[in-house]
Amino acid sequence: MAFQLPDLPYAYDALEPHIDARTMEIHHSKHHAGYTSKLNDAIKGTDLEKKSIKEILAGVSKHSGAVRNNGGGFYNHSLFWSVMSPDGGGEPSERMNIHKAIMRDFGSFDDFKKQFSDAAGTRFGSGWAWLCADKNDKLFITSTPNQDNPLMDVADKQGTPILGLDVWEHAYYLNYQNRRPDYIGAFFNVINWAEVSERYNNANDGASKF
Repeated sequence: MAFQLPDLPYAYDALEPHIDARTMEIHHSKHHAGYTSKLNDAIKGTDLEKKSIKEILAGVSKHSGAVRNNGGGFYNHSLFWSVMSPDGGGEPSERMNIHKAIMRDFGSFDDFKKQFSDAAGTRFGSGWAWLCADKNDKLFITSTPNQDNPLMDVADKQGTPILGLDVWEHAYYLNYQNRRPDYIGAFFNVINWAEVSERYNNANDGASKF
């Protein structure tokens, strides 16, 4: 079955003023839709049509560049939309497992925020910053180029992404121009910590939304 472009869980203007409606509309309906369509074209008539997106990415070194780029683009954006919310921002509740894990693995929320912001700000060119869980549920921060992600067997550091930030210029240029640090700072006002915590809880139990 062909992969489907997921609907956004909120309106295009719901994340304003932090992420503007025009950027959201173009990003979702053009960029993400394009990755979805091209992924389907790349796997048409192959055994990959029967696999989940996570299965495809786990063996991406065996597949074409079109599968790698568009498979990554499909997965990365699907996660990106879900970890933002107009009701998000702030710090995760102390009752959430993700809060406990951040305190354990980074020492404080501020230290986590700085490390994540540095990963996003220092990624040269286009790419992503990630908060991931390893096989032992320990958190780590990494970044990847282009549409790569830590699920891929080509990633420098592999794990399960639970939070991702798109730092391609198409994600922020209309509103922030070359001010990537301002965009990164704004992202922290819309993080859906309930979703991130759920993804952390399910990182190693085989559960998958897409």
